[in-house]
Amino acid sequence: MKKDTVLYFDDLRQADLLFMRDSSDISRAITGIERTSVYSHVGIYFDKMIYHATQKKGVNKQLLKAYLAEEKKEVSVYRLDSIDADYAEKVKSQAEKYLGLPYNHGFYPESEGFYCSQYIAKILPVFETVPMKFNDEKNEISEYWKEYYEKLGLEVPLNMPGTNPYQLSLSKKLIFAGKLEV
Repeated sequence: MKKDTVLYFDDLRQADLLFMRDSSDISRAITGIERTSVYSHVGIYFDKMIYHATQKKGVNKQLLKAYLAEEKKEVSVYRLDSIDADYAEKVKSQAEKYLGLPYNHGFYPESEGFYCSQYIAKILPVFETVPMKFNDEKNEISEYWKEYYEKLGLEVPLNMPGTNPYQLSLSKKLIFAGKLEV
């Protein structure tokens, strides 16, 4: 599909991955890690709901339209190159299993809870991990991430295995379906 394909809510399918970005500080810090990155958040779609891990609510599900009404987000929809209804149902069951867990603010691989791409990689185990980066154009660790981890009282988990929304979107197992009209 072309990158300018427009999708509407009725076009969404079970287990579609929703990649997003917004104008928040953390979104800018996440997209700053990869110079070509355009995504700072990812969730998965089931039955008009988005299942995702957020800083405010942890691992949760909510009506997609309500979530997108909270603040302006650009949404790109990707699909697994082959998924049937049975497999989608198994993924949904996995997604339900982790609802209520906290957000993994430290992004450490063995911490309780999940950050958004870590949650997606757990329930849809087709993605590889990569060494985590926290850089900007000037520094190996950006000022934003230095302050973020200082407030948490943790070391920056530089080069630890992890995931990020942009990296997941690059998977050869995904097909770009279009931009969601919100």
